[in-house]
Amino acid sequence: MNRRFYVTTPIYYVNDVPHIGHAYTTIAADILARYNRLMGKQVFFLTGTDEHGQKVEKAAQEKGKTPKEHADLMVGNFKKLWVKLNISEHGFIRTTDTEHIKTVQGLLQMLWDRGEIEKRSYAGWYCTPDERFWTEKDLIDGKCPDCGRPVEEIQEENYFFLMSKYQDRLIKYIEDNPSYVLPETRRNEVLGFLKNNTLGDLCISRPKQRLSWGIPLPFDESFVTYVWFDALVNYFSATRYLVPGAEDARLGEFWWPANHHLIGKDILTTHAVYWSTMLMALNLPLPINIFAHGWWTVNGKKMSKSLRNVIDPHDMVDKYGVDAFRYFLLREVPFGLDGDFSEQALINRINTDLANDLGNLLSRFIAMAIKYFEGKIEISESLEEFKVHCVKSLAVAMDEQNWSHLRFNLILENIWGIVSEANNLIAREEPWKLAKDNQERLKAVMFNIWNSLRVTALLVYPFMPDTAEKMWNQLGFKSLSDEIRGNRTEIFSWDWKPSYDIKVSKAEHLFPRIETKEAKKK
Repeated sequence: MNRRFYVTTPIYYVNDVPHIGHAYTTIAADILARYNRLMGKQVFFLTGTDEHGQKVEKAAQEKGKTPKEHADLMVGNFKKLWVKLNISEHGFIRTTDTEHIKTVQGLLQMLWDRGEIEKRSYAGWYCTPDERFWTEKDLIDGKCPDCGRPVEEIQEENYFFLMSKYQDRLIKYIEDNPSYVLPETRRNEVLGFLKNNTLGDLCISRPKQRLSWGIPLPFDESFVTYVWFDALVNYFSATRYLVPGAEDARLGEFWWPANHHLIGKDILTTHAVYWSTMLMALNLPLPINIFAHGWWTVNGKKMSKSLRNVIDPHDMVDKYGVDAFRYFLLREVPFGLDGDFSEQALINRINTDLANDLGNLLSRFIAMAIKYFEGKIEISESLEEFKVHCVKSLAVAMDEQNWSHLRFNLILENIWGIVSEANNLIAREEPWKLAKDNQERLKAVMFNIWNSLRVTALLVYPFMPDTAEKMWNQLGFKSLSDEIRGNRTEIFSWDWKPSYDIKVSKAEHLFPRIETKEAKKK
């Protein structure tokens, strides 16, 4: 079993402030990083910012700053948000990093020396916001097919990566590796694109006279590197200087390739086609998986500044708490599909799943444990029927394929299956009645509820780390991370039992119910 795990988010443009889309991808990557650390793996989690190109140059000009000054300011916004979202230990790459620039130039030189790049005269329609050339047939009503904005006809010399020669090889690779692009709908989309179109070569430069804010080509300093080539290399360049113990050059090989590139569906082609063929030309291993998630609409409408419906993650965390926000984003829709965000849907999840199902279960259990046994939990045997149902849900929640295919909502659904079984056990056994005439049965019931909460705390940790720690402490443990470190191979088992006395502590409400006008009317 591979004991290392490398996950990436896209690097984010610094032409605007972070929004829910940035939060969504980064939280998902954080969940994967936390889970794999729980499993005892060495984890490298990478995020960062894409700081070159015309969009950044233009945004800086509008604010009266240099591109680097503007980038420095915007980077702070992302780092503040990661703290607020409780994003765990990670590497933060900037494409203005000296080490990244050296790696980009080194790879460009390698491709040039191998004859994988050539200079050509080129005429095409250029979209400045997307920083992309289009052919006449690509245009829709004479405008950019991606963003719908006007395009400009440009004729100039540029350098091209000979991407077209890798078309058949890439098709075969994707067909031979079904999990390379996920979900399956996106895999089919990429294969359809490759099989139904003749792949062109990729323009990888811009003349300095038109764009100065970029990495100079090492073999022709009158050109800068196309922003997408520069940006994609970040996943590889980070393994040369940002990984733990980066002074050991061998670690670059240890960390590459990435296990997961997490991206939005809008940048699927650049990753599945551009990046894949670049790596093939460099004779470097391809990432194990590229996963393209969906978009969030807001109350059924696309997010836009003009509609004033862009969701600010800071506001959501301030209003509802970080763990509730994290839980909602990964529970509400399957990762990979589009989702619709509404505050009412978030409130419903908080009140139903978090306050009623989980929070109320913990509060009731601890109140009964203190009332009947002064908080002491006596080790007992598992109730067989209860165990069978819970172990089934536990197996799904820890299934390797569910994690490698990023089935977050299915995993959470099964964690809540354990919560539901525990609530049903209380309703069925009625501990308040057992306390009067069946102490042995009461002890067994209380131990089994405690055990279900113990397992739930472990499983929710990647999604809701603060909540998991609170649960862990209230269940009679000191530190979740210390306990796992000491018992990693056994502690996730349903049959694990502590080797010391357990005494629960007074319950702290995990998620108070949120009263809304709609709820009050009822």
